[in-house]
Amino acid sequence: MPNDERHNGRVSTAYLQPLLELLRERHIDPAQLCELAGLTQHELAGDSIAATSYLRLLDAGAARCDDAAFGLHVGERVKLGTYHVYGMLLMSCSDLGQALQQTMRYEGLAHDLGRSLLGRTGELSEYRWDSWYPDASRHLAESVMAGIRVFGDWFAGTSLPPTPVYFAHPAPADLREHQRLFGSAVEFDAPWHAARFPSALLAWPVPNAAISLHPILQQHADQLLLKKYAQQHEHEQVSAVRNAIRRHLASDCARLPMIALELGLSVRSLQRKLSESGLNFQQILDQTRRELAQTYLRQPALSLADIAFLLAYQDQSAFQHAFKEWTGMTPKAYRAHQPN
Repeated sequence: MPNDERHNGRVSTAYLQPLLELLRERHIDPAQLCELAGLTQHELAGDSIAATSYLRLLDAGAARCDDAAFGLHVGERVKLGTYHVYGMLLMSCSDLGQALQQTMRYEGLAHDLGRSLLGRTGELSEYRWDSWYPDASRHLAESVMAGIRVFGDWFAGTSLPPTPVYFAHPAPADLREHQRLFGSAVEFDAPWHAARFPSALLAWPVPNAAISLHPILQQHADQLLLKKYAQQHEHEQVSAVRNAIRRHLASDCARLPMIALELGLSVRSLQRKLSESGLNFQQILDQTRRELAQTYLRQPALSLADIAFLLAYQDQSAFQHAFKEWTGMTPKAYRAHQPN
């Protein structure tokens, strides 16, 4: 379900841990970064966050740390648990080739940032990572490729031989960190993000692989994947409601009967579908207002009165009260914390 995954993409909080670990090492409070990225600490407490939220955290972290190689440094901190349940499944594979096949099948359990592909032409194979967010900063692809490299060494129980690595984005000014991680054969402005290696490496055995557990772990991973797809189907309805609210907020028409009519549902049917997703209309309305408020507050040209109007509040004070309830900050304080 690629299209649904891209629209409702999620990143597991396990996959988020390397980024948070790097922030702790740099003595940066994650709560402060959440504010910069327009998120709340509450959003980090669940099993996953929106993929777009992860991208904002990645970029906010790079800016806060003033680190041009932030993505690489995040990827370096990848561990077995980073890849969620399918990380355990990989450790039950007999060789690297089987592990890459399982990665292509179960990568969605860790994130919806992109997908891995494996091609083999005779003695040469290519691992390719297809980003679902081509407009994201280079920190995304660099964190993924660095994570694959570091995890590959840990997975194999030794340092794998250096192989050519390719990035689709332009080369940064300083390549020292790239060459430290990948070796000297790093190229940019390539057609896609990839690594090429001898096909013989696919037969590289996994040390101490728990092969007997593979069928059990695979069955568990399949169940989790089916559950995720079912949840994404539920999220489609929530997304449709949220998009309708966005379209009609400024005209003060984002009301349950009007939204239900636009979606071709009765009020009762829409309420039931939202309830199946664990939400109600008022919660989605509040979430949408909060997200839009945070976006608008990053636009200096909009006054607080303008924003209150765009969000269909009766007056500015009502908006200010609601915003403080959501974030614990006044709109003015939140705006002051945003980078120039």
